[in-house]
This record gives sequence, structure tokens and C-alpha cells, in this order.
Amino acid sequence: MSFFRRKRLFTILLALIVLVGLIGFSLTDREQRSTIEEFFQDTFGWMQQIVLTPVNYVSSFFSNIDSMIDMYDENQVLKENLGQYQKILYEVQELRKENQELMNLLDKTESIRDYTPIQATVIARSPEQWFKQVTIDKGKQDGVEKDMAVITAEGMIGKIQSASQFTSTVLLLNGFDRSNRIAVNVNLSEDDEDARGFILGYNEEHDKLLLEFTEYYEEIPEGAPVFSSGLGGVFPHGLEIGVIEELTTDQYGLTQIAYVEPSANVNDLRHVIVIDRDLETSTSADVSEEED
Repeated sequence: MSFFRRKRLFTILLALIVLVGLIGFSLTDREQRSTIEEFFQDTFGWMQQIVLTPVNYVSSFFSNIDSMIDMYDENQVLKENLGQYQKILYEVQELRKENQELMNLLDKTESIRDYTPIQATVIARSPEQWFKQVTIDKGKQDGVEKDMAVITAEGMIGKIQSASQFTSTVLLLNGFDRSNRIAVNVNLSEDDEDARGFILGYNEEHDKLLLEFTEYYEEIPEGAPVFSSGLGGVFPHGLEIGVIEELTTDQYGLTQIAYVEPSANVNDLRHVIVIDRDLETSTSADVSEEED
């Protein structure tokens, strides 16, 4: 038994020596390799290719899945960032619009020093009456009373229909009828006297205010500005209402009428001014001026 063990050990040792020799021989720099070396090299390369091809495919597959997951996560983050950016952009635009509106109201407030301006904010829009009414955050406690004129920086939008202690309802121009008529002047030219008439309400068919003149005027240009005259005793003098859009006559051809495009957009209201004035003083001054 001892002999066979020694023989086996000797054989293993000899094989190791030959293997090391072959490895050392293969590592030496030679221009050509032996046939056996080329065979083993080609065989090993072929087997390596067979083994590594599916391994590389699987590895590439899972790598692509990871990339797709990363792209999905990045896309979600980008969508969230884009949504936040659009929200911020919208808020900035709204703030700029509101700031410009408030600046215009401030300029308008300084231009109507003859009257007491009551600045208010629209807090609700009534679904009744086809959105022809809005609610503001000022009422009797702030000096608001029924029939006071309500304006924006662009022009008149309506009048106070009813007032409670802390809020008021505004009837917009597109809700006016003959019971809400407004005495107006139409500016012609510097040499001509202003044309006079009454706003008799809102014409739904033309989507304009209906103006009826008190007499016939030869020439009234389109685009002529229309202002409150103050003669009706309700609205103060000089409030801008709109411009002449179309000039015509009534169905009988006897009365000269015009359709007026309102200066203010009643569909987009945020901040308004309620005009408070001394009706008795203003009305008396306007009547005496007319008599002169």
C-alpha cells in the first residue's frame, strides 16, 4: 500500500511539473504556437463564447430593464417638475394681472376725486340671471347704498342692486333693462356739442347696450365714446360706459339709436370701485348746467 501511494503521489507531482512547464512555455514570447496550444486556445475561446453569449444577453436584458425603470422614474420626476413649473407660471401670470388691475384701479381712484371711491372685491358670481349679478365684499357698514354706480379701471360695469351690512349685490350692465336707464353724453368733436341720449338696457340679439338719442344728429362717428351725463340723478357725471359700435334707427325709422360696446369686460371681474357721491349737490349742478 505504501508503494502505490508513493507512486500516485509521484505521478501527481510529475503532472504538476509538466503543467507548470507547459504554462511557462506558453507564456514565453514566440512567433508561432504549437498545434496543441492552438487547439486548446481555440477550444477554450469557442467554449467561452458559448458560455458568455447567453450570459451577456441576460446581463444586457436586465441592464435594459434597469435603464427603462430609471427612465420611467426620471420621466415621472420631470412630469412633476413640469406640473409645478406650469402652476408657478400660472400663479405669476395671475399675480401680474391682479397687480396691474390694482394699479389701474389706483389711477382711476385718483382721477375721480370729486366722488368718494369705495374699493371692493368680487367674492361671488350669481348663477341666476345668466351670470348678470356679482357679490362684492362691501356693504352698508362701508357706505354702500342701493343704485350706486360700480366701475373698474376700464369703465362702468353696473350698479348696486341691493346692499346688506357687509356685502352687496351688483347688477351688471348686461342685466340692465328700461327700468335701469342711464342718461349719457356721446363725445363728438371738439367743436360740436355732445350728443345726448339714454342707455335703455342691454340688447341680447346684438350683445350690446342700446342707446336712444333724445334728438336726431347728423353725424355720429362709430367709436365715439359714451359717458354718463349725471342728469338722471343716479349715476355721477363722466363715467365711461363704452363706444358707439353701430348707428341706426328704430323699427319705425323715427328715433335714432345706437349699439354701444361696453368698455369694461363684465365677464372677468375681480376688483371694483363703488362710486359714492352727494346726489343732491351733483344733480343740482348738472340741472343748472343744462338750463344754462
